[in-house]
Amino acid sequence: MRLSKMFLPTLKESPSDAEVISHKLMLRAGMVRKVAAGIYNLLPMGLKAVRNVERIVRAEMDSSGAQEVAMPFVLPSELWVESGRWDEYGKELCRLNDRHGREFCLGPTHEEVITDMVRHEVRSYRDLPLNLYQIQSKFRDEIRPRFGLMRGREFIMKDAYSFHTTEECAEKEYKRIFDTYSSIFQRCGLEFRAVEADTGAIGGSFSHEFMVMADTGEDEIVICSKCEYAANTERADIRSGKGGEVVPVGEFAEVSTPGKKTIEEVGAFLKIKAKRLIKTIIYNTENGPIVAAVRGDNDVNEGKLKRLSGVSELALADDETVKEVTGAPVGFAGPLGLKVKLYCDQKVRAMTDAVTGANKADTHMTGVNPVRDFSGAEYGDLRVASSGDSCPRCDGGKFKVSRGIEVGHIFMLGTKYSEALGATFLDEDGKEKPMIMGCYGIGIGRVAAASIEQNNDDNGIVWPVPLAPFTVHIVPVNVKDEETMKASEELYSLLTGNGITTLFDDRDERAGVKFKDADLLGMPVRITISTKTLQNDSFEIKERTSSEVEFVPVKDILNKVTDLLARS
Repeated sequence: MRLSKMFLPTLKESPSDAEVISHKLMLRAGMVRKVAAGIYNLLPMGLKAVRNVERIVRAEMDSSGAQEVAMPFVLPSELWVESGRWDEYGKELCRLNDRHGREFCLGPTHEEVITDMVRHEVRSYRDLPLNLYQIQSKFRDEIRPRFGLMRGREFIMKDAYSFHTTEECAEKEYKRIFDTYSSIFQRCGLEFRAVEADTGAIGGSFSHEFMVMADTGEDEIVICSKCEYAANTERADIRSGKGGEVVPVGEFAEVSTPGKKTIEEVGAFLKIKAKRLIKTIIYNTENGPIVAAVRGDNDVNEGKLKRLSGVSELALADDETVKEVTGAPVGFAGPLGLKVKLYCDQKVRAMTDAVTGANKADTHMTGVNPVRDFSGAEYGDLRVASSGDSCPRCDGGKFKVSRGIEVGHIFMLGTKYSEALGATFLDEDGKEKPMIMGCYGIGIGRVAAASIEQNNDDNGIVWPVPLAPFTVHIVPVNVKDEETMKASEELYSLLTGNGITTLFDDRDERAGVKFKDADLLGMPVRITISTKTLQNDSFEIKERTSSEVEFVPVKDILNKVTDLLARS
């Protein structure tokens, strides 16, 4: 592609609303432009990178045995009502009506539609297993879209859905797609980690997220120092520690804490550390209020609380409910003497001289011993994992917290959607059974953005070869010099004729401007042509990942480029 003809509106400075490096560089490199909050145009350079991701994903999914389909973007409400998610999904589901008043939504995911398709076409065990996928735009009305393609409202996604007759078959396919995803992200040139994750709104029995490792990642993950265990902090299990004992403690008494409501305020007032305090949080559920208690330096993991309590709906209680449950205003709740179910983290059980709210305004209790004082409490792993916590899978392993960007998520769905939508098959004995399902997603645009988060420097993007919009960038120093342009044109024809995607900077610009743009755009190999290099019958070649330059004879340039690209 000739740069003089390309629609490439680069920027010298990053827009003020761009927060992360990928968003800044995609805007500066003329890859994307904002249309509305969380909605972007993909310009030619950006689209090329995204298409490269799609190409790799499509090739690996096809190799896994999955088959590509195309489903609609606008979905009828009936299917979502039938699955129970029309009301459950919440405000992220963008709803609309057609001219006849019928309700639809913009597809955020396609479990309902694919299950409806399969239930009408598949009846026998002989037609299973089956894995169908698509690459298509999705829409989720994020409350706070940000970071460009990293967290948009409209985005391109590869979503796949598998259908099986047995759990064993479903788990075998789950493992196959797990390996397929590993191949996809390896081919994309990404440093990544697969971690155990919460199933969230999609549901199912277990899931894994694929995280691109980056300091700017939104997600925190814990990695064991000793074994291969890794998990999202929201999902990570923590090995149970030593239980608490009834031992002599400080005076069990009320203490006045006027206006001190938060852990930080109470700790400072009483001159104690947060780990001496008990944090008490009241939640509303479909079965009424419940109470969760964790140590003051920990946070409640709501996913774990749901699993321990057996509830499906969980929301922080409002001020009125807090006062109804505790008899006190917000900020002074404690686990003592409550008439609702109490769930405590296992670390709370080990506390012997704790401080907690007294369920009375401006008052806390000292000398609290949970084993002695919390009647009817149920204990379990309730906290968000953090550095130093003990690994649940090995002896002696400790968690280290890293950051990552979620680019893929796979779920073992089980029969959640097949039972709700009546997707059944007849087994060998003619008995009707629900299909067992899995689903598997990859954020296509997010992969491209995550690659930039992981591969950049002070000058711009550093594309890995598989995702680069072009693999070679030709820079003639002086376009007014006939010999330089003749050699540049011949090189451009040679490379493109051999299937090497090439960007040819034929603009009449200063050499410094061209080199600066080449670094910003980040193609893997830059070839500079000038009267000086041609006097020595050579081209100057430089890899984007290196500061070193090499002079290569003109006759050897194709072999050299081919070797560099194959090695990268």
